[in-house]
Amino acid sequence: MSTGDELKAAVSARRDLGPEFEDAVVESFLDKMGQEIDRRVDERLAQAAPKGGQVTRPGPSEGQRLALAIVSLALATLSTVLFVLVDDGAGAGFFIWLGVLIVNGIYNAPRKG
Repeated sequence: MSTGDELKAAVSARRDLGPEFEDAVVESFLDKMGQEIDRRVDERLAQAAPKGGQVTRPGPSEGQRLALAIVSLALATLSTVLFVLVDDGAGAGFFIWLGVLIVNGIYNAPRKG
């Protein structure tokens, strides 16, 4: 039954049953429409799915990569300067920059589906 037919049937049922059953008729119609939408979405997802069942995940955008690089370098620079001013933080500076390299390397590594 098409969507138009379902709607006509719901309106007809509402007329036949009267206003006291209007909520039930509307809920039934909306439930059927929800099921139809779910069915159509499932069909489209099945058609769009790559062969072999592997789902590919998009990696970070260029803007996200640039933002991470800028923020991590700025924070690492600020932290290093603070450690050097407060205390001879050469050892802490090494670990800060090592962390920046690791985080940026992991974030920018190629992703496999």
